[in-house]
Amino acid sequence: MKKLLACLALGLGLLSGGGAALAQAPAASEPASAAAAAPAAAAASAPAAAETAAAPTPNKGDTAFMTVSTLLVILMTIPGLALFYGGLVRSKNMLSVLMQVFVISSLIYVLWIIYGYSVAFTSGTPFLGGFDKLFLKGVTAESVAATFSKGVVIPELTFVAFQATFAAITCALIVGAFAERIKFSAVLLFVVLWFTFSYLPVAHMVWYWDGPDAITDAASLEKVVAGAGWLWAKGALDFAGGTVVHINAGVAGLVGAYMVGKRLGYGKESLTPHSLTLTMVGASLLWVGWFGFNAGSNLEANGVAALAFVNTLVATGAATLAWIAGEALTKGKASMLGAASGAVAGLVAITPACGFVGPMGAIVIGLVSGLVCLWGVNGLKRMLGADDSLDVFGVHGVGGIVGALLTGVFAAPSLGGAGICNYVTNKCGDPADFPGIAAQVWIQFQGVITTVVWSAVVAVIAYKIVDLVIGLRVTEEEEREGLDISSHGETAYHR
Repeated sequence: MKKLLACLALGLGLLSGGGAALAQAPAASEPASAAAAAPAAAAASAPAAAETAAAPTPNKGDTAFMTVSTLLVILMTIPGLALFYGGLVRSKNMLSVLMQVFVISSLIYVLWIIYGYSVAFTSGTPFLGGFDKLFLKGVTAESVAATFSKGVVIPELTFVAFQATFAAITCALIVGAFAERIKFSAVLLFVVLWFTFSYLPVAHMVWYWDGPDAITDAASLEKVVAGAGWLWAKGALDFAGGTVVHINAGVAGLVGAYMVGKRLGYGKESLTPHSLTLTMVGASLLWVGWFGFNAGSNLEANGVAALAFVNTLVATGAATLAWIAGEALTKGKASMLGAASGAVAGLVAITPACGFVGPMGAIVIGLVSGLVCLWGVNGLKRMLGADDSLDVFGVHGVGGIVGALLTGVFAAPSLGGAGICNYVTNKCGDPADFPGIAAQVWIQFQGVITTVVWSAVVAVIAYKIVDLVIGLRVTEEEEREGLDISSHGETAYHR
């Protein structure tokens, strides 16, 4: 816990210093401010270019593409993530993990419609949206959401559903950090608090803006920047959720591992996975579903979606190879668990970069993330001293940080990246609009630190509230019996 508090203090210091450094430059003058820096355009209806022009209507191909992408992200969560995590725990806790992932998804889908979408994707402050679309007020089958191209829109309900799946899998990722010893009721209460006060603000800070149609000149760009999320306005690039999803969840998981405490027998008994077969099946479903996660984050079926698809393919393969190579060099053998973990590490790291970097940059990101995350679940985990049961921080936290920072490097057109979009000149990928590798990495670093500190602070408070209200941990007797029986009255396997 002392290590955690020290990290928070350091993060706050860095964040305050970074804010002061950037306060000298007006946001509207930064080329990155006009970048397509998120997988989500604003959900407000895209305005017509002129009063006499016809309002844009959704293209059936884009709508179908986004519908399938949404289904793929659901597949990532249930059953993909559930099986991946389920295979990694002991057999007596298998159903508890499946139950947590399944019910968290159900809970977040409902909360997203009630208030989550409105708080994340309507105008308000740089840190939080408003309540204009509470209960999806004003969202109909005819309303549209902006994309990254002027004059191109998708049904707003499609955008609502797509973003709901992101929120659900982010919250579900956290449970791997404290698997096998937490109360089911505690999980649900924590998720409600953390979703409300961490996921929604971070999503708003990184992804909210008024959309490209609102930008016609420097003055309108300045207005869009002023109303955008805090990190979007700085020019932070996060195509599909490196900060919003992975760093956010990874940090919350690490805090949970500290505050819930270590499993009984941790470091003394064998706590090995009960079914690497199911873990491999889960990892494969994650990889397949991740194409919807990343390519779908473009919101349009075009060449950028194809780029994100290819990058997701090769970065994951490279990370798998890097992980098992490192494993073979350090342990003498490459393992199935290592291959599955490497694949997930690559998927995590390419998430923020997939629409901004070229395929060769994606391969480098995959190779680096595979090796760094291998260290994250071994050396770094020992240094932190936390029982992060299924290595949520070691893979998602560390992988998300690596991917976010390297996005600033390989998005550069000089290194084969796609650069950024300038909606004043209506050009994408112009090297003159890219702020430079060092400048963009600094912006990315601020996004990382902001997310780490925000998520950690909210998580500490949320876990403490849950502990005071209902308690975090099951009894020693219930933990030894297994959460399948003690929490749910069922068993995954009958012998």
